[in-house]
Amino acid sequence: MNNAIDAKNNPMESNHIQQFLTFQLAGEAYGVDILKVQEIRGWEPVRVIPNTPPYIKGVLNLRGSVVPIVDLRDRFALEHSDYNQKTVVIVLCVKHLHSTFVMGIVADAVSDVLDIKLDEIKKAPNFGTRIDTRYMRGMHVYKKNMIMLLDVDKLLNPDELESLDGLE
Repeated sequence: MNNAIDAKNNPMESNHIQQFLTFQLAGEAYGVDILKVQEIRGWEPVRVIPNTPPYIKGVLNLRGSVVPIVDLRDRFALEHSDYNQKTVVIVLCVKHLHSTFVMGIVADAVSDVLDIKLDEIKKAPNFGTRIDTRYMRGMHVYKKNMIMLLDVDKLLNPDELESLDGLE
């Protein structure tokens, strides 16, 4: 049984390559589709918005657009770390319903851009209902390291996106 995703048993797609921006978060490697990345910025203080979930650090003014900033450490319930000179904000274009939404994610550091064959992406393991893996697109092994590939369109559920939509 083929455990790869997206190739969907189509030999024409098995050699298809997609690029992923990889980054570090709590000592682990993560990746996002490079086509979803709008830009990478160094960390700068954000405007805190009252009554938002703890993983929403606030908003940035990005060339006239208000962009919500999500701390993935808080979103994924990882150990907190102070922001430093390596901390970055990866600005992403996220699909929401029939439009796109711009948001930033905080990462410890950007690593690299990798070319990954779609048939080399392994499905995310099923941990049952106790661990939420809806935001994971899959896993990839690179130089003996496991990279968790994120589906940025699923990082926030529709209700969370609706509440952020009002910030713009």
